[in-house]
Amino acid sequence: MLIITHREVQREYNLNFSGSSTIQEVKRNVYDLTSIPVRHQLWEGWPTSATDDSMCLAESGLSYPCHRLTVGRRSSPAQTREQSEEQSTDVHMVSDSDGDDFEDASEFGVDDGEVFGMASSALRKSPMMPENAENEGDALLQFTAEFSSRYGDCHPVFFIGSLEAAFQEAFYVKARDRKLLAIYLHHDESVLTNVFCSQMLCAESIVSYLSQNFITWAWDLTKDANRARFLTMCNRHFGSVVAQTIRTQKTDQFPLFLIIMGKRSSNEVLNVIQGNTTVDELMMRLMAAMEIFTAQQQEDIKDEDEREARENVKREQDEAYRLSLEADRAKREAHEREMAEQFRLEQIRKEQEEEREAIRLSLEQALPPEPKEENAEPVSKLRIRTPSGEFLERRFLASNKLQIVFDFVASKGYPWDEFKLLSTFPRRDVTQLDPNKSLLEVKLFPQETLFLEAKE
Repeated sequence: MLIITHREVQREYNLNFSGSSTIQEVKRNVYDLTSIPVRHQLWEGWPTSATDDSMCLAESGLSYPCHRLTVGRRSSPAQTREQSEEQSTDVHMVSDSDGDDFEDASEFGVDDGEVFGMASSALRKSPMMPENAENEGDALLQFTAEFSSRYGDCHPVFFIGSLEAAFQEAFYVKARDRKLLAIYLHHDESVLTNVFCSQMLCAESIVSYLSQNFITWAWDLTKDANRARFLTMCNRHFGSVVAQTIRTQKTDQFPLFLIIMGKRSSNEVLNVIQGNTTVDELMMRLMAAMEIFTAQQQEDIKDEDEREARENVKREQDEAYRLSLEADRAKREAHEREMAEQFRLEQIRKEQEEEREAIRLSLEQALPPEPKEENAEPVSKLRIRTPSGEFLERRFLASNKLQIVFDFVASKGYPWDEFKLLSTFPRRDVTQLDPNKSLLEVKLFPQETLFLEAKE
């Protein structure tokens, strides 16, 4: 870690560099932070062994793990040369690789920022995001790949997908699972971008805190088309005030970090963090946003729990009511089925009775007339006892067939296929005899007492 003090403004920067970084890279990063071109930087604190700007920090003799440096601005080239002669051996001036070339650049009217911009642009391999990308997810894939290529793999996990999908992931879940949404707005033309990304956004503490508490979504505003596209999204989701705030930001105020909290009716921008910050300041502002979010989240959790409790009670009541309705419906349907079955059986019974009555009437009408007691032909008098104890009496001609007796008994409601006709002395089943024989032939003459018995 290099603890660098900007002499003129008395501001301190804590910058982390790998041992393979060069002194020249440090000076370029300091230019991004302080706007002091490399050729105008006046340093104190470099070791005497750090004589070449192309030297790696690991070989320069810096104190480990921290080393303090001071940087200021040289007022003029002449003054710079005088100070260079008077500086002690532990003061490191301007790099050999930049000094002469950048000194001469002012003679041709070239602005320092333009020289540095050309140098840094030459180092860029490809844009962070394609212009006019049809799919936001594809654009974010390229952004993540390019970010990793430039600043290493230790960086926030950028959400791959549309801004609406990031809202869904962060806000439209159960209250306990909600997170803040951090929107990183990148701009390649800003002098602060390189330092902000490498020193702040990729700091392990920031990466870890964002991973635990935020959904991080990114967009590149370098291209006008992409900038216009984001402003449209911003206007739609956050309103014209926020969109105007971003629209009026100057290039050197980028990158921006927007902290968004989802609320019941709208999305609230809690904080807009500009690129001219430090790791500690960035962490403090993230933590402050988390405090606001946590308080709101606890209220939302309470409201959600109460709502779920009410819904559970209502579901239980609805379920009990549904079961009651089903039980009532089942009873009603069972009763209806029972009534329908009774009606069906009653109809069958009535039909059977009607059929039997029709048969009985037809048999009754088909019977020959009962002969008188005094008749020229022999008469047989039969007395028949029914199962109920009543007696049926009738006279028949002795010449009448036995079938006529069966028809007479059936006409009285005792069909011979259901009842058998028995004689007493001797006991015999008359229904088993030939119905075509006469009463005289079956010895039911001149009189006989019979009784009816239901067949088993």
